[in-house]
Amino acid sequence: MKNIIQNINKAFDHRIRLGIMSILMVNESADFNMLKELLGVTDGNLASHTKALESENYIMIEKQFIGKKPNTRYIATKDGKKAFREHI
Repeated sequence: MKNIIQNINKAFDHRIRLGIMSILMVNESADFNMLKELLGVTDGNLASHTKALESENYIMIEKQFIGKKPNTRYIATKDGKKAFREHI
C-alpha cells in the first residue's frame, strides 16, 4: 500500500500556513491585519509563515501605503493555488 503521508506538501504542514492559503483561496487578497485576526496569531508568527509561503512562490506580498499608514497585502499565486488544490 502506498504511503499517502509521504506525498504531503511540506509547505502546508503547519495549521497557520494551511489557514493562510485557505483564506487566500476564497478571497482575491487579504491584508496583514485580516489574516492576523482570522487566524488568531501574533505578528511574528504570521510574518514567518507568510515568508515561508513566499519563498515557495505560493503567495505574493505587496507593500504599499494607504494614506500615511503602511499596508501589506497577500495574494495567492497561480502556483500556490495549484499546489494547495493538489494538497487538499
